[in-house]
Amino acid sequence: MAEISDSLWNDDVTVSDYREGSAPYQAAVFEQYKLCVEMADRVSGRRNLANTFFLTFNGGLVAFLGAWLSRADRDGLPVLLLLAGLLVLLAMCAAWWFTVRSYRQLNDGKWKVIGGLEDRLPTRAFSAAEWRALDEGRDWRVYLPLTHVERWVPVIFAGAYLMGFAALAL
Repeated sequence: MAEISDSLWNDDVTVSDYREGSAPYQAAVFEQYKLCVEMADRVSGRRNLANTFFLTFNGGLVAFLGAWLSRADRDGLPVLLLLAGLLVLLAMCAAWWFTVRSYRQLNDGKWKVIGGLEDRLPTRAFSAAEWRALDEGRDWRVYLPLTHVERWVPVIFAGAYLMGFAALAL
């Protein structure tokens, strides 16, 4: 716990920084900090919603294709039709991957700003203490950052689509 405490408290900010004359400044910093944390949380919510959309879309598409292909005459399917379908599916996977990447970059920027604001607050609860408690994401048994998992999902779908195309085309 001492390790967390060492990174939690900001030695550059002391009780004297909260004297009467600096109270409005500190209140403004804290309000901006709260807003930034709330906005970072909203970005995470939008990110989850985007992942849900892509996962639902791809899952539904896999179910539809499985049902359709089980009834279709596979020998009668033109390779160009299969190739066009594959390209659309791969484009959706690429869009999903870039969306995950974009949200990760946006959150990285937001957390850097939050860390900068915490430099003006008595504690560094998120930017230093919590991250240290989670071993900075280095040990997956302590904490596995979601972005390490979610960035592979569109790649896995794309690989499955490529293998399915190869199985149908050959």
